[in-house]
Amino acid sequence: MSRTAGAGAKARGNPHRCENARMSARPRLVVHAHFYQPMRTDPWTGHVPPDTTAAPYRDWTDRIIAECYRPISQRDTLERTSWNLGPTLTAYLAEHAPEVLAGFGQADRNGGSRGPDGVTAGGSGIAQSFHHTILPLASVHDRRTEIRWGLRDFEVRFGRRPHAMWLPETAVDLATLRIMAEEGVEATILAPWQAETAVLDNRRPYRVETGGGHHVNVAFYDAELSGAISFQPDVTADADRFVRERIGPRLTTPLPTGAAPLMVLASDGELYGHHQTFRDLFLDRLVAPDENLGDRGFEVVTLATAAAPEGGHLHPEIRIRERTSWSCHHGVLRWSGECPCAHDSRWKAPLRMALERLAGAIDTVSEALAAELPGLDDLWAARNAYVDVVIGAETPDAFAERILGPASSAADRDRLLQILEAQRWRLAMFSSCGWFWEDPWRLETRQVLRCAARAVRIIDEHAGTHLEHRLVTDIATLVSPSLGIDGAVIYRHALSEIGQPPPADD
Repeated sequence: MSRTAGAGAKARGNPHRCENARMSARPRLVVHAHFYQPMRTDPWTGHVPPDTTAAPYRDWTDRIIAECYRPISQRDTLERTSWNLGPTLTAYLAEHAPEVLAGFGQADRNGGSRGPDGVTAGGSGIAQSFHHTILPLASVHDRRTEIRWGLRDFEVRFGRRPHAMWLPETAVDLATLRIMAEEGVEATILAPWQAETAVLDNRRPYRVETGGGHHVNVAFYDAELSGAISFQPDVTADADRFVRERIGPRLTTPLPTGAAPLMVLASDGELYGHHQTFRDLFLDRLVAPDENLGDRGFEVVTLATAAAPEGGHLHPEIRIRERTSWSCHHGVLRWSGECPCAHDSRWKAPLRMALERLAGAIDTVSEALAAELPGLDDLWAARNAYVDVVIGAETPDAFAERILGPASSAADRDRLLQILEAQRWRLAMFSSCGWFWEDPWRLETRQVLRCAARAVRIIDEHAGTHLEHRLVTDIATLVSPSLGIDGAVIYRHALSEIGQPPPADD
């Protein structure tokens, strides 16, 4: 996405002044790819179990690397594509395919672009909150941790502080945007139906005032063309035709202000090569520079560039619809209750209530255990910082000594680390994938139950509590629509699959 100014512009002073004027006067296109894989890690071993359904590959992430991430990372496509990598995916890439992660990092560095007045608008990548949690359904302190962990993961992986953030499922409310703004996030992408207005011109960015003197700039994607890319394979067979017949006509009409329009396209990144074979080539052609294809009448830019206010002027203000998302037209009901998106979703509310009850109990016990640790001033600040241990930026011993002080005992440092490990898996048990599909028997739901088991067993072991028994009782109220078995049976099976013993009360 980077554009470099010529010698003539440099001779006149600001090396980006001429380019910026040209970009401001021309229509702009942002193509965003949301790259994400659910966490499939065994919470006890830290390894991903093999999955025969992904054959001939070891597991599904490995397969998608081969079909999508690796081919894309080997071209210069990502330099001109706006993208985010879910932190659970970056962790897998760092361990199993570091060259692919390095390719994304190089693309971010090469994709840096200049906004108005020559201000650096960052690279082509943006952050994502950490565990793919539906943030409007999370507690306020969980939201802050998820956002801070996501920002820190990006900073460690790619060497810079991100300007923008992708929200899982674009699920949003004002409280979430305010926390993002307080943490330094400047922009995000939402679906057009998430705007609280009868008429939306999504060919321009807007700003959402979040209170306290903060705001977040929002780019609303083009739903019709984004949906066509995602769900109509015939549409993506010819990138040049797609540009000529679909993008071009929408970018020829100026905005009422006379300014050039903006178009944002957004889709899952796995579409390009995994869900649809060879569509990585479509993406490469779609964002190709003008010098390769000739002048197509628009600039391909980064999200950070597109969302930045031009000439220092704020974007027009807009309100967002509370607790909405891009993949559910019933708000966030798909992850919390009986949603028409699924054939039979009566199991979803009992699962969420059981895990929320467990989370509250774990937090209460964690605070009691933490109160006994000399030198620990704020458990939740320590949890926010613990991401460095999770992503390998700091060793557990060094972290514990930094938090508790060099004079702390080995026993106290170990207790702190165990409390925070329980918190780590407590956060992971709210991954949206556990509720997305139609049956709790699926691997994604069994995985969030494993995360819950890991968290609760750490706490029960160190505090002498019996929270797991209460958890099993709570989830026994949900029933698999396809198999007719209850959540307690699913829980025991999920543990047996990875060689963990059943609950102690069995």
